[in-house]
Amino acid sequence: MATDEAQLEAAHRGIASLRFYTWHPATLSLGYFQSHRVRFADADLAALPFVRRPSGGLTLVHDRELTYALALPAGKAWGTHDGPGWLCRMHGIIGLALRQLGVCVDRVDCAGFASQDDILCFRHHTPGDLLLDGYKITGSAQRRQRGALLQHGAVLLAASRYATTLPGIADLAGKQIAPSELAQAIAQQWQQQISWLLEVADPLDVPHRLVEKYRSSAWNEKR
Repeated sequence: MATDEAQLEAAHRGIASLRFYTWHPATLSLGYFQSHRVRFADADLAALPFVRRPSGGLTLVHDRELTYALALPAGKAWGTHDGPGWLCRMHGIIGLALRQLGVCVDRVDCAGFASQDDILCFRHHTPGDLLLDGYKITGSAQRRQRGALLQHGAVLLAASRYATTLPGIADLAGKQIAPSELAQAIAQQWQQQISWLLEVADPLDVPHRLVEKYRSSAWNEKR
């Protein structure tokens, strides 16, 4: 999360970035507005390390997945007047990448919404989410700051033992996809669909203050 926020700060300076990563160990992330106490509703979730995201939304179990973080400067952070915003655009690219790898997904209609009484984000269907056999496998959240955009999200590759009711691609389609394989496919589709050249860059220099922020109980338990 510290690196995600560092991407947003770089976007303030005019630097766009798209990053892919995985998690070890399995980690719980809370939406910015959630109480940190919600994790105690489930013993498996309560056992996990946790962090508060800078974006909203509900609880995520980061385990057997690919996570992405997209940061765009002001002026590039909005969709065109006659086209979709970045959430739907990015999910469309991910859907094409999955199709390239032999997995066909559906997308929740822009007017669609289905919610359940559950703290887990992937038990709620919101516009633009990607579904496989009716189960959500891709969702994203955003934060906008001074015109710049941070959008991050996850693609469930397989169910986590900490959230067995949330099947991933391996469980639903019987297809094992490595995180690096999916990241490469998404990058290829990005360049085809967006026509922006992706260049491999050195890792961002994450300020120590951001590392300490996301380690601190003052941030993670602020609600």
